[in-house]
Amino acid sequence: MQIKVAKFITGAAREQQFLHPEQPMIAVCGKSNAGKSTLINMLAGQRHLARTSAAPGRTRLVNYFDFGWFWLADLPGYGYAAVSKEEQAKWGKTLDAFFARREDVAHVLLLSDIRRDPSADDCDMLAFLAYHNIPFTVVATKCDKLSRMKQKERVRAVANALGLGADNVIAVSGTTGEGRDALLARIAQAAGVRA
Repeated sequence: MQIKVAKFITGAAREQQFLHPEQPMIAVCGKSNAGKSTLINMLAGQRHLARTSAAPGRTRLVNYFDFGWFWLADLPGYGYAAVSKEEQAKWGKTLDAFFARREDVAHVLLLSDIRRDPSADDCDMLAFLAYHNIPFTVVATKCDKLSRMKQKERVRAVANALGLGADNVIAVSGTTGEGRDALLARIAQAAGVRA
């Protein structure tokens, strides 16, 4: 499936501003600095569609993007200790409110850095998605930092740590584009679009 046009729609700071999608909605979530913005740019084939930063915790809104045959919602990252407890609680409420409208979400991409074991926050997020029966795929980001053999080993390790099969984890690189086709195929399947 080709992405012909991808554009930013709007950012939502609170529940009243959340959009009802006109296309299947794919949500992107994960720890702060897991590579959400880089992944969005890689999927779009653009360098600056979503703002990237070396400093974690920059996404504080739910940012909506139109990819043509699906919409994408970039959610605030979780687990960043350097922000205040009040700010963390606010992000948590935003996530709870977003997922309360489960009917608007076709699929969730849960991002995790392939080089590290999933955090307690990642496990909590996965348990939340499973409990609420929200379909998801784990996306192991930054795979360009590892050799092919090490990538396979880490995909298995991430899957095992989360109690999943290895086919539920897709290794990607926002830098090289590795894994883009596999991820777009998964999104197409989730969105009910023929590849």
